[in-house]
Amino acid sequence: MGDKTQTHPGAAGRAVAADHPASVRNVVLVGHSGSGKTTLVEALALTAGAVNRAGRVEDGGSISDYDEIEHRQQRSVQLSLVPVEWDGIKINMLDTPGYADFVGELRAGLRAADAALFVVSASDGVDGSTRMVWEECAAVGMPRAIVITHLEAARADFEEMTRVCAEAFGADDPDAVLPLYLPLRGPQGPDGHAPVTGLVGLLTQKLFDYSSGERKESEPGEDQLPRLEEARNRLIEGIIAESEDETLMDRYLGGEQVDVKTLIEDLERAVARGAFFPVLAAAPAAEGAKQGIGTVELLELITRGFPTPLEHEAPTVTTIDGSPRELRPCDPSGPLVAEVVKTSSDPYVGRVSLVRVFSGTLRPDETVHVSGHGLADRGHEDHDVDERVGALSTPFGKQQRPVTHVIAGDLACVAKLGRAETGDTLSAKDDPLLMEPWQMPDPLLPLAIRAHSKPDEDKLSQGLARLVAEDPTMRLEQNQDTHQVVLWCLGEAHADVALERLRSRYGVQVDVVPHRVSLRETFADRSAGRGRHVKQSGGHGQYAICEIGVEPLPGGSGIEFVDKVVGGAVPRQFIPSVEKGVRAQAARGVAAGYPLIDVRVTLLDGKAHSVDSSDAAFQTAGALALREAAADARIHLLEPVAEVTVLVGDDYVGPVMSDLSGRRGRVLGTEQVGSGRTLIRAEVPEIEIGRYAIDLRSLSHGTARFDRRYVRHEPMPPQVAERVRQQEREAS
Repeated sequence: MGDKTQTHPGAAGRAVAADHPASVRNVVLVGHSGSGKTTLVEALALTAGAVNRAGRVEDGGSISDYDEIEHRQQRSVQLSLVPVEWDGIKINMLDTPGYADFVGELRAGLRAADAALFVVSASDGVDGSTRMVWEECAAVGMPRAIVITHLEAARADFEEMTRVCAEAFGADDPDAVLPLYLPLRGPQGPDGHAPVTGLVGLLTQKLFDYSSGERKESEPGEDQLPRLEEARNRLIEGIIAESEDETLMDRYLGGEQVDVKTLIEDLERAVARGAFFPVLAAAPAAEGAKQGIGTVELLELITRGFPTPLEHEAPTVTTIDGSPRELRPCDPSGPLVAEVVKTSSDPYVGRVSLVRVFSGTLRPDETVHVSGHGLADRGHEDHDVDERVGALSTPFGKQQRPVTHVIAGDLACVAKLGRAETGDTLSAKDDPLLMEPWQMPDPLLPLAIRAHSKPDEDKLSQGLARLVAEDPTMRLEQNQDTHQVVLWCLGEAHADVALERLRSRYGVQVDVVPHRVSLRETFADRSAGRGRHVKQSGGHGQYAICEIGVEPLPGGSGIEFVDKVVGGAVPRQFIPSVEKGVRAQAARGVAAGYPLIDVRVTLLDGKAHSVDSSDAAFQTAGALALREAAADARIHLLEPVAEVTVLVGDDYVGPVMSDLSGRRGRVLGTEQVGSGRTLIRAEVPEIEIGRYAIDLRSLSHGTARFDRRYVRHEPMPPQVAERVRQQEREAS
């Protein structure tokens, strides 16, 4: 790396194909919003000759942020695949959104990639969410490199930012996070800022000057060598420490000069196995330039230092009935196993599935088996269907460039798979297989919606079904208690994009309404009621009288019905009718219209008529008796309580616990989780955590996450209950 001056870039405008896994690199770009990931992708594509000017294809559109929503919001909201070719290697660059609401797109990119580029802005530094993603990559051993951008910003300091990255990412071994190049700056401008004009390779000690718009190699000046020496020695020691040759360190410390070629080979091996994490610098191409600063060096690192798909461990695969199945890693001639990592809708070709092929070879017009399991809680029904594959293509902005096949290790788009959803497995029709689904964050921000008009109502269910099929981080709920349609999202920006896609893609206009939690009612003390349903208006009459007692039960008891009638006052055949009427009225509520729970209803006495009594009459009498009992009793409004677990950095434990207490929460305990993290467990009324996904992110600067699960209903404080009743009255 760093010893090449010229490569053969891929020609702009043609599809990039791969015929062997060794000639593929799958790289995901990770970083916080605004760190410059999309700009970097565009600069790399320009240098590789895939576009004629920065970020633009033939029709003038962007190669990465081409969605209309991205244009309006001025940020990435979805995963984008940009394939380029460099030195005979196909590089699949997966550009991910940096905003926390779109972490599902990031997860998909991590699933499809074999290595990660962490993009860090020199003006913003490393945020907490980027550190968390780094830890996730470390947990699975994914190779990583760091790219520092925005060096053109005032007071941007590459050496200082390298130190920050080593501190943030090299907790276990700071000497494994070191720069490969140092940026060179030109003369200071009128504003006192010196622009970056090139790089110096620490291993090769070559100067790469980009000031002309193209990379030119030369020797560094004598005045630059002292600055390089310390950084170079530290880099060499860091590489040797990770070398597989255990004698190399002793030889180096003994004064032996280690050959640069050997150092580069050791560096490449250490990067590929995730033991060394080089830091590089990049700056966008100037107007009219053919190459952005540092882009050639990055492309060399990707092609020579990042692993091939052959080095990616074979995924966990089972048959449809759950029996384990062994796969050889990335075998193009093996059984077909591909995964849908992203689903989108195109107004002209319909549903388009971005897939990563892990085994076998995918070809157009063949019939494949589509399996989707394990996401029923997100509104995705388990499914196993056979579908015919449409055209295969590689995306480039809005364009789709046809390819004849997709081998193991490569990515491509598949058209017209009508049932395929994100996370589904594609396999051979006669050998159906299933990949273990990847971990997705739970959507914890409820968005209650209703159709804006009757035409929208007719299209709403289909639009929502397509929306959740594309994005497994959304969950669709048809709440039977509140009769609301609730779309659970990851945050406000995620919700905004969902509403915009409903409107622009599927032509559905919806109104957002206040989200209601599932409240309940119960009796605070004993009560009694008499239900009398007697009507005589000619012909067959109605006659039923019943007397009941009601008493509260412990939480979770439900409705208990007891028969204590003596002497046949209520004929045996009508006792189930009374119970049916009581339960029906309990479901409708007795005070504020919420279901009644946790009471024992005892049938004590009653009267019947030999001719006019009937099943319907006693059902009505049972309901009337329960309502009368409620009229003379204190009725508690019960609210659902959730157990909330918050994983937060130690610096934010105090504010988070104080905030939970302010939400009427009861902290149950805390425990240390790893280094610098605390897990807080608390019980909090659900009515108080409707917007907690947003508030916690703000409180912890995006570094905390939480989970919730329902535990029980319990009485609501009188003042809160009165406020809820008042809101209900105003809404009605």
